Amino acid sequence: MELSITLVNLAGSIALLLWGVHMVQTGVQRALGARLRGVLAVALRNRFQAFLAGMGVTAILQSSTATGLMVTGFAAGGLVDLVPALAVMLGANVGTTLIVQVLSFNVAEVAPALILIGVLMFRRASAGPRDFGRVLIGLGLMLMALRQFIFLLDPYEDVPSLRILLGAVSSQPLLDVILGAGLTWAAHSSVAVVLLVMSFSAKGVVPPIAAFALVLGANLGTAINPVLEGGAGDDPAARRLPVGNLLNRVIGVAAILAVLQPLASWLVRVDPDNARVVADFHTGFNIVLALVFFPLLTPFAALLRRLLPARIDPADPSRPAYLDAAATEVPMVALGAATREALRMADALEAMLQGLRDVIQRPDRRQLGALKGQDDVLDKLNTAIKAYITSLPTEAMSADDHRRVVDILAFSTNLEQAGDVVDRSLLSLMNKRVKRGVGFTAEETEILMAIMDRLIANLRAAASLLVTGDDRAARLLVAEKEAFRAIEADATAAHVEALREGRVDAGALHLDTLRDLKQVNGHLVAAAAYPVLESKGELLPSRVR
Repeated sequence: MELSITLVNLAGSIALLLWGVHMVQTGVQRALGARLRGVLAVALRNRFQAFLAGMGVTAILQSSTATGLMVTGFAAGGLVDLVPALAVMLGANVGTTLIVQVLSFNVAEVAPALILIGVLMFRRASAGPRDFGRVLIGLGLMLMALRQFIFLLDPYEDVPSLRILLGAVSSQPLLDVILGAGLTWAAHSSVAVVLLVMSFSAKGVVPPIAAFALVLGANLGTAINPVLEGGAGDDPAARRLPVGNLLNRVIGVAAILAVLQPLASWLVRVDPDNARVVADFHTGFNIVLALVFFPLLTPFAALLRRLLPARIDPADPSRPAYLDAAATEVPMVALGAATREALRMADALEAMLQGLRDVIQRPDRRQLGALKGQDDVLDKLNTAIKAYITSLPTEAMSADDHRRVVDILAFSTNLEQAGDVVDRSLLSLMNKRVKRGVGFTAEETEILMAIMDRLIANLRAAASLLVTGDDRAARLLVAEKEAFRAIEADATAAHVEALREGRVDAGALHLDTLRDLKQVNGHLVAAAAYPVLESKGELLPSRVR
């Protein structure tokens, strides 16, 4: 009975440790998540910055898995090169060892104070103190769980049957590695598993060689989750980063496992403190692995590209057709390629508008469903253009090149936002119309058809402006905003008159549709006309008197 109670208490201590780690991670993510993601995005320009950023972000987050999932998202979206992304993961693996180093010292006495301060901060109304209070509570719970763990193990330290079992385990390092990897995969936290191993080792329950093998398993297990969770989609290229991180873990674990017996004997002689030597082994393993792989990242990335080639689908309209990576060394050529890709966005938006025009004229549920997915094409092309343009070497670009970058980004961003209006608002209105069986009057349909034709013509004019930069055409496109305002004003007046006559729903759907179409036209003007007029000094900073 006593053994059963002890096992329940041990399980509770493990659960408390895991919950403490979870509170630290969620507290940091809520307080700093967006900023940490921004730090990673900025640092991914070269491998040295990327390594330091990965180490720092993971030291704060206390989760190399979370860092891995963030960077995998960047790499899968084509926003960063594979080499700095791999460097981030090397830094993340070092960063996750820092909290283990801190907790390897005897700091359990400060646990109540951490929880007290954390609770006081958590009760504050503002989000910042609440999130930081959550972090302090999590740290306190981790320390209390570790102290409780050691206390529960004291009576069983010299049990003969336990000694025999642990002796058998210590003679099978490979089994320990598998056990540690499985525990870490299940717990989603190498920190928690390594801290548990430290507690076992501190009480002599686990011999050093078994502790080191379990730590190797924890390092292996923490690389499994990004492989399973990060590489979404059918493109194998999206899995390059997590698979690369797992491969260097496997290579490192296999190499250390081959010399584990003499290495363990030497480490125990150098540092007789069992808890400290486990923490040092954990940190040393990751530092050595980073030093070995850092100079090899370029050929390693090339190997991953060969093993996991990008899926080629020429029929996919969202796949960039003109963004040639080799052209980035010559900015004026690359900007021409980006312009051609931006014009493909105009073609994609025109296809959406043509489909919307058909749905307005003849409501069709199947065509509505087909139009729903077309906004993804604009989103992906816009993301690809941004990544391509921002990768250009700024020192090789002239002032005109920099202005051209701004013009292309303004064009692609506004077209993507125009697509969002069509997808999220106009198509939703048409879907509501089909479901409710609400129709437009003949007069409303005629007005909307004329507006759609005018909008498509404006889109073509905007695409032409991106190429020519003609200020006369830009002024004509800006004048279209006044025309759309006048049409909306007439429709609003007609709707108000209908309300006065008691016709509640008369013209409401028509008016909402016109307003959204006017918003799409506003994005077209901002996409091409405003940049041209601004470059000519003909754009006022504000319309407010």
